[in-house]
Amino acid sequence: MYKIRVFVAGACGKMGSETVRTILNHDDMEIVGVSDMQNQGTDVSLILGTEPLGLEIIGTLDVKKLKKLKVDILVDFTNPQSVFANAKTAIRAGVVPVIGATGLDEQEIAELDEMSKEHEVGVFIAPNFALGAILMMKFAQETAKYFKHVDIIEYHHDQKLDAPSGTALVTADMISKVRKPMIQGHPNEFEKIPGTRGGDINGLRVHSVRLPGMIAHQEVIFGGYGQTLTIRHDAYTRETYMPGVILAIRKAYKMTGLVVGLENFLD
Repeated sequence: MYKIRVFVAGACGKMGSETVRTILNHDDMEIVGVSDMQNQGTDVSLILGTEPLGLEIIGTLDVKKLKKLKVDILVDFTNPQSVFANAKTAIRAGVVPVIGATGLDEQEIAELDEMSKEHEVGVFIAPNFALGAILMMKFAQETAKYFKHVDIIEYHHDQKLDAPSGTALVTADMISKVRKPMIQGHPNEFEKIPGTRGGDINGLRVHSVRLPGMIAHQEVIFGGYGQTLTIRHDAYTRETYMPGVILAIRKAYKMTGLVVGLENFLD
C-alpha cells in the first residue's frame, strides 16, 4: 500500500507537533520531513518525547529539499509571516500545501490559486480543522435564513496573533451569503468606548476575546422576537483538530485547484 508522504512545517509548535505525533499512528501516511525556525539540526523526537525518529528539523524550505524527499503533502502550521512563502515553494515543487496557519489575505489566496492552475497542483486552506467547528458554521448559515440579527463571539488564548479568527471570518462570510446586509441595533446607538460593539461585517458584529486558559471557542448568537438561539463550539485540546487534519491530507492528495474550507471535504 502506498503511503502518502507528508512534510510538516512548524513541527515544534503545538499544532505542528501534534500533527507529527498523529501521522506517526496512521498506516496510510508517513512523515518524511519536518521544519521549524527553532531547534534546527535536532531530531524531532526531542519535541515529541519519543525514541529517535531520524527526522532532523530543518529551517527554510526550498524546492530542491521537497523534491528530494518526494513529498506529496506539506502541512503548514507555521505563522502568517511564513505561510505564503511556504505555500509558493510547495506548489513549485509539485507538492500540495495543506494550510492550517492563518493570515493569508485575499490577494495572496488569489495568487496561490493562479499558481495552482499554472503548476496543476492543488492547494487546500483550512480556517479550522475541527469537525465540530465546521458543523457549527454550517448550522449558523442555515439558521441565518430565519434569524437575521446575529453576533459572533470568538475566544482564543492570549498568544493568538490575528483577530478576528479565520473561523469567525468564514462564519460571517457564510452567513452573509444567505442574509442581506443590514444595520443591527438602534440606528442612533453610539459607542462610549470605541470598538465596544465589535467589528462590523455586513451589519453583523464580531467580537474577539483573548485570555490565557482558553484554546479555541466560538459562539454564534441569533436574536429573534422573544427568543435567542446560540450555536457554540469549544476546542479543549489540540487533538480536537487531528481527525480534520487526517481527512484533509487524504482528500488533498493529488487534488488539483484551490479549495478553502474543510466543509468541502465532508460527505
